Amino acid sequence: MPLVPNPKRKTKNPKTKNTTMSHFTTILTQIRDVDTLEAACAELGVELIRNTDARGFAKSTRQGELVVRLKGPYDIAGNRPSPTEPYELSTDWWNGHVEREVGSHYGRLLQLYGVQKTMREAAKKRLRVARRQEVDGSIKLTLAA
Repeated sequence: MPLVPNPKRKTKNPKTKNTTMSHFTTILTQIRDVDTLEAACAELGVELIRNTDARGFAKSTRQGELVVRLKGPYDIAGNRPSPTEPYELSTDWWNGHVEREVGSHYGRLLQLYGVQKTMREAAKKRLRVARRQEVDGSIKLTLAA
Protein backbone atom coordinates (compact mmCIF):
# COMPACT_ATOMS: atom_id res chain seq x y z
CA MET A 1 0.00 0.00 0.00
CA PRO A 2 1.79 3.18 -1.13
CA LEU A 3 1.86 6.10 1.24
CA VAL A 4 0.94 9.44 -0.25
CA PRO A 5 0.64 12.91 1.22
CA ASN A 6 -2.84 13.90 2.38
CA PRO A 7 -3.73 17.03 0.34
CA LYS A 8 -6.52 17.95 2.78
CA ARG A 9 -4.14 18.11 5.73
CA LYS A 10 -2.59 21.54 5.93
CA THR A 11 0.26 21.53 8.42
CA LYS A 12 2.28 24.57 9.25
CA ASN A 13 5.53 23.35 10.69
CA PRO A 14 7.25 25.93 12.88
CA LYS A 15 10.28 23.65 12.94
CA THR A 16 11.17 24.47 9.31
CA LYS A 17 13.97 26.98 8.78
CA ASN A 18 14.81 28.92 5.61
CA THR A 19 11.25 28.85 4.33
CA THR A 20 11.78 31.02 1.26
CA MET A 21 11.43 27.82 -0.75
CA SER A 22 10.58 24.60 1.04
CA HIS A 23 10.75 21.29 -0.76
CA PHE A 24 9.99 19.17 2.28
CA THR A 25 7.04 16.78 1.91
CA THR A 26 5.38 15.17 4.92
CA ILE A 27 3.89 11.67 4.82
CA LEU A 28 1.93 10.21 7.73
CA THR A 29 3.36 6.84 8.69
CA GLN A 30 2.81 4.31 11.42
CA ILE A 31 6.25 4.69 12.99
CA ARG A 32 5.67 4.26 16.71
CA ASP A 33 8.70 2.26 17.89
CA VAL A 34 11.92 4.28 17.75
CA ASP A 35 14.18 1.32 18.61
CA THR A 36 12.71 -0.63 15.70
CA LEU A 37 13.23 2.33 13.36
CA GLU A 38 16.83 2.52 14.55
CA ALA A 39 17.31 -1.18 13.68
CA ALA A 40 15.79 -0.62 10.23
CA CYS A 41 18.13 2.33 9.66
CA ALA A 42 21.14 0.26 10.71
CA GLU A 43 20.13 -2.42 8.22
CA LEU A 44 20.02 0.25 5.49
CA GLY A 45 23.44 1.50 6.57
CA VAL A 46 22.19 4.91 7.74
CA GLU A 47 22.06 6.52 11.17
CA LEU A 48 19.08 7.60 13.29
CA ILE A 49 19.84 10.74 15.31
CA ARG A 50 17.59 12.37 17.89
CA ASN A 51 16.75 16.09 18.08
CA THR A 52 18.73 17.58 15.23
CA ASP A 53 18.18 19.24 11.84
CA ALA A 54 17.44 17.33 8.64
CA ARG A 55 19.14 18.70 5.53
CA GLY A 56 17.15 19.75 2.46
CA PHE A 57 17.35 21.70 -0.80
CA ALA A 58 19.32 24.97 -0.85
CA LYS A 59 20.56 24.40 2.70
CA SER A 60 17.03 24.48 4.11
CA THR A 61 16.59 22.44 7.26
CA ARG A 62 13.79 20.95 9.28
CA GLN A 63 14.12 20.21 12.98
CA GLY A 64 13.36 16.58 13.74
CA GLU A 65 12.66 14.69 16.94
CA LEU A 66 14.23 11.90 14.89
CA VAL A 67 16.46 12.38 11.85
CA VAL A 68 17.52 9.63 9.49
CA ARG A 69 20.97 10.87 8.41
CA LEU A 70 21.35 9.70 4.82
CA LYS A 71 24.57 9.41 2.83
CA GLY A 72 23.39 11.91 0.18
CA PRO A 73 22.73 15.65 0.58
CA TYR A 74 19.25 15.32 2.18
CA ASP A 75 17.88 13.65 5.31
CA ILE A 76 14.52 12.52 6.70
CA ALA A 77 12.95 14.28 9.69
CA GLY A 78 10.50 12.48 11.96
CA ASN A 79 8.10 14.47 14.14
CA ARG A 80 4.86 13.68 15.97
CA PRO A 81 1.95 16.12 16.13
CA SER A 82 1.45 14.87 19.72
CA PRO A 83 3.19 12.24 21.89
CA THR A 84 0.44 9.66 21.29
CA GLU A 85 0.45 9.92 17.50
CA PRO A 86 2.77 8.18 15.02
CA TYR A 87 5.71 9.97 13.47
CA GLU A 88 5.27 11.92 10.26
CA LEU A 89 8.31 11.61 8.03
CA SER A 90 9.36 14.68 6.04
CA THR A 91 12.05 14.95 3.41
CA ASP A 92 13.10 16.74 0.28
CA TRP A 93 12.44 14.37 -2.63
CA TRP A 94 14.14 16.64 -5.20
CA ASN A 95 16.40 14.93 -7.74
CA GLY A 96 15.88 11.42 -6.34
CA HIS A 97 18.57 11.56 -3.64
CA VAL A 98 16.34 10.22 -0.85
CA GLU A 99 14.47 7.78 -3.09
CA ARG A 100 17.73 6.11 -4.13
CA GLU A 101 18.58 5.40 -0.49
CA VAL A 102 15.22 4.49 1.07
CA GLY A 103 12.90 3.82 -1.89
CA SER A 104 9.87 5.60 -3.26
CA HIS A 105 7.69 7.00 -0.45
CA TYR A 106 10.22 5.55 2.04
CA GLY A 107 9.36 2.05 0.73
CA ARG A 108 12.54 0.17 1.71
CA LEU A 109 12.79 1.97 5.06
CA LEU A 110 9.17 1.14 5.93
CA GLN A 111 9.59 -2.43 4.67
CA LEU A 112 12.58 -2.97 6.96
CA TYR A 113 10.74 -1.26 9.83
CA GLY A 114 7.92 -3.79 9.36
CA VAL A 115 10.35 -6.71 9.18
CA GLN A 116 12.23 -5.58 12.30
CA LYS A 117 8.97 -4.96 14.20
CA THR A 118 7.64 -8.41 13.27
CA MET A 119 10.87 -10.09 14.31
CA ARG A 120 10.90 -8.26 17.67
CA GLU A 121 7.27 -9.12 18.41
CA ALA A 122 7.86 -12.74 17.40
CA ALA A 123 10.86 -12.94 19.75
CA LYS A 124 8.68 -11.66 22.62
CA LYS A 125 6.32 -14.57 21.94
CA ARG A 126 9.25 -16.99 21.63
CA LEU A 127 8.54 -17.72 17.98
CA ARG A 128 11.24 -18.67 15.51
CA VAL A 129 11.54 -16.45 12.46
CA ALA A 130 12.92 -17.47 9.09
CA ARG A 131 13.66 -14.57 6.76
CA ARG A 132 14.12 -14.81 3.01
CA GLN A 133 14.81 -12.06 0.49
CA GLU A 134 12.73 -12.61 -2.65
CA VAL A 135 13.93 -11.82 -6.19
CA ASP A 136 11.34 -9.02 -6.51
CA GLY A 137 12.73 -7.24 -3.43
CA SER A 138 10.05 -8.40 -1.03
CA ILE A 139 11.01 -10.09 2.21
CA LYS A 140 9.28 -13.27 3.29
CA LEU A 141 9.04 -14.00 7.01
CA THR A 142 7.95 -17.40 8.28
CA LEU A 143 7.01 -17.65 11.96
CA ALA A 144 6.98 -20.96 13.83
CA ALA A 145 6.55 -22.08 17.43
